This record gives sequence, C-alpha cells and structure tokens, in this order.
Amino acid sequence: MLRRLVDSVRPVTAAHERTLPVLAALEPLLPAGGLVRGSSVRVADGPGAMSLALALLAGPTRAGSWAACVGLPALGWAAAAEAGVALERVAAVEPGAGSWSAVTAALLDAFDVVLCGPACRPTATDLRRLSARARERGSVLVGVDAGRRGAGGRGDGTAGWPADVRLGTDAAVWHGVGSGHGHLRRRRLTVVATGRGHLARPRRVALWLPDAEGRPGPAADHRIDHEVDHGRHPVDGVGVASVVRLPTRTSG
Repeated sequence: MLRRLVDSVRPVTAAHERTLPVLAALEPLLPAGGLVRGSSVRVADGPGAMSLALALLAGPTRAGSWAACVGLPALGWAAAAEAGVALERVAAVEPGAGSWSAVTAALLDAFDVVLCGPACRPTATDLRRLSARARERGSVLVGVDAGRRGAGGRGDGTAGWPADVRLGTDAAVWHGVGSGHGHLRRRRLTVVATGRGHLARPRRVALWLPDAEGRPGPAADHRIDHEVDHGRHPVDGVGVASVVRLPTRTSG
C-alpha cells in the first residue's frame, strides 16, 4: 500500500528547483526565503507550534509540490485548509507501531516535504538516517516537537531532531475578546529562527498565526487591543487529504 502511494506521486517537483516556496509571511525566517531541498527543519514546542508547521506546508503544496504527514492522527484538516494548505496535495500516513522511521524514509524518496508529528520518537540512528535520506533525495524533513513534554513541563528528547533551521515561538497573545463579549479572532506571536550559516544570528518575525481569516500573516507594527468578532463563517471548499493506515509491524 505504501509503495503504491509513493509511486502515485512521482514525479515530484523538478529537482533543479533547489528552494520550495513558502508563504510570504514566512520568507524572512528562512535563509533562502524558502525551504531548501535536502534540508531539515525543527519546529520546537511552544504556542502555535502546530499552526506554524502547517503554515510551512502551505506554500509548497499551493505551488504544486507533494507533502506527507506522519504521526499526526489528530491533525485538524479544516485548520490546515484555512492556513492555505492544498489538501489535495497532502497524504496523511498512520504507520503501525514501531514502523514510523521506515515509513518516513520511504516517503522521503517521493514527497517534496515530509512532516513528522510529535508522535514520532526518533533515536539517534533514526535521525542520522533520515537526515541523510532527505539530503540524498532532495526532500525537506520537518520535525515537530509540539506537545512532547516531560516532567516539569520541559520537552523530553526534543533536542535530537536534526535541524538546519530551528523555528521556535514566543510571546503569544490572542486578540478579539472585548469587554465581556466577542470571540478570539487572531493570535499574535513571535517566531524565532536559528540554525546554521546565515541563521547563526537569530531572526525574529512577528506573525498573526492565525489572522482573522485563519491564515498566517505578518504582524509587524500592528497593535490591536480589542476586536469583536460577530460571527465566523465555516470554511468552504475544503479538500480531502489522502489518509493511509499501515499495519503494525511484528517481530520475527
């Protein structure tokens, strides 16, 4: 089943396109203004971490690239669509217990971007192998730490994710509720990008994640203390991502 899925998305976006496009609001965070093929990105645990990871998929999928999600059984597809993700270009794979690493390696062979959720717990060997596979195949590996917490509220083992780029969130504030009325409409937060090379000096960008329409957007020089929402409309035209469930691997 997995092999049929991999074969169905070939050929992927031309390999000579070294950088996959991202939403304009995210361009200042990335050294090449996009996702560089063969690289790895870590989205650290923090407010809005999953929203940020989904925003990374929006640009590539809207430009025609394919993305795969692994270890995200509770992913909100309506929120992904609002963030701009082209769901018809996304495959969600639910691997059997103990097989996520092998499944991810196979997906890196065919998909432009592979997003690994917090349910994936990589070992040091997994990290080396997956990073090498992404570099060899020219795909982008994104690892999400969101919700992975241990004793005392600290992350457990999150530092192991390989990352040419590390994205963290901070200073999140929701807007929209007035004096006893209204709805939460938008969240303003700061995204900090660190990493190798050009990212040795951190970059900080203020974003709406989401904005009032559910999309990521720049928030620099914006200040909104009270905004009242008199009704949100349901999302129209939400596509359907492909979901593949794989059997549990047994020993022997």
